[in-house]
Parts: sequence; C-alpha cells; structure tokens
Amino acid sequence: MRKFAIPSAYKRVQQWTTFAREWHLFDANWQNPFDSAVVIQKYLRGLNKPIYHPLNDCGDHVVVKNSRHVALRGDEWKKRVYFHHTGYPGGASWTLAWELHQKDPTLVMKKAVYHSMRGNLQRRYTMERLHIFPDDEIPEDILQNITSQIRQLRVVPRRLDSYSEKEREEFPKIMDFPKDYVLPVAAK
Repeated sequence: MRKFAIPSAYKRVQQWTTFAREWHLFDANWQNPFDSAVVIQKYLRGLNKPIYHPLNDCGDHVVVKNSRHVALRGDEWKKRVYFHHTGYPGGASWTLAWELHQKDPTLVMKKAVYHSMRGNLQRRYTMERLHIFPDDEIPEDILQNITSQIRQLRVVPRRLDSYSEKEREEFPKIMDFPKDYVLPVAAK
C-alpha cells in the first residue's frame, strides 16, 4: 500500500505568498524617473513572480516616496514636453516638465511609469496599484502593508555637512599644507 505525502504547512504558505499581492517601497530621491519606471513597472505587472503570464493579473502594489526630488539629465526639465488633450476641439496642450512638476510633483513619475508599460492592454488598471507621494510622509495604513523595498538605481551622495568632524579629518588626503603656509592674496 502506497502512502501519499501530505503537503507541509510550509509549502502551503509558500503558495499563498506566490499568489498574494505584495507591497513594495521605492525611494525616488535623486533618481531618474524614466530609468526607475522600467524597474517599477516590472513589479506592477508581476514580472518578478514565477507565475507571470501576460493575460494573468498578478502584479504587486508599489509605493513611491520623494517624487518631488526626482532628477532629470542635463536641461531636460526645460526641454521635455508633455502632451495632453481634453477630447474637445482645440483641447490640445503641451506642458514643459518643470511646469508639470511644479503643479503636481507626482505627475512626472506617474507619466513615466505609464509610458514604460506600452503594449500592456491593462495598464490603466495596473496603474491603480501605483501609489506616489511627493515627500517622506506616507499614510500609516499604507505603511503597514509594505513588505519589501526596491533598490535605488543611483546611489544618493551624502552632503558634506552630514559628515562629522572626525570623519573629515580621517578622510585620505593627497597632501597636507605645511603649518607655516600662507594663502596667496589675489592681485588687485
């Protein structure tokens, strides 16, 4: 007589977590919104899960904070233009990126993620799982749901005033000026 193995509780929980919608946190501070959007859309669509299928809606929630502090390359704030049409005759308008960001600091990131999901037939419904906040303040009910964090693409450099005096003294130097060195006075 053959005995059948009863699935363990671990396997059952593993299956539940595979099908559950997770909540991920992404810090957009000093990040390029278009590079970040490519990473974020993978979590929104569920491309990070082994059960992904284009017709299966298995994506997760993504919470983006600090969208007010995104960084665009060069003079892209002045040259990038966003198109909007109301649907009425003469309702077309073009808005510069800095103007759009000044009106609503979440729109540049939102439009970047929406554009990165081109070809996804359900991107309007997928975008409902994207939660963008301009600063560090996230409502408590959303914070309780967050289970993981998406790694930033760029390393955010530390400001010089954030280093202690001891760290500044211990920082390696190419050379030290002699004690009797006098700075040259600019010629008048």
